[in-house]
Amino acid sequence: IVEIKKILEKNNNYLRQTFHIRELGIFGSFVKGEEKIDNDSDIDILITFEKGYKDFFNYMRLKYYLEELLGREVDLVIKEAVKPRLKERIFREVKYV
Repeated sequence: IVEIKKILEKNNNYLRQTFHIRELGIFGSFVKGEEKIDNDSDIDILITFEKGYKDFFNYMRLKYYLEELLGREVDLVIKEAVKPRLKERIFREVKYV
């Protein structure tokens, strides 16, 4: 998680300005230290877009940008769309950048 978090922090201003992100955090296997070294593990990222920017085009642009930046597949999850049964676990383990 340290390496991923450093990359995201280094690019934080660009990500926020270009994709209009209000919040960005990592959760899942990378936070728990369960990621696979052979690049099989995707990176779970929780985001909140600024009002008016939560659309499919912006979402996909961000997803592809993050995958290129991080060198792994990204599972991009919009905070407002998290299923109720998963909210507690995800919100408890997320590490915001």
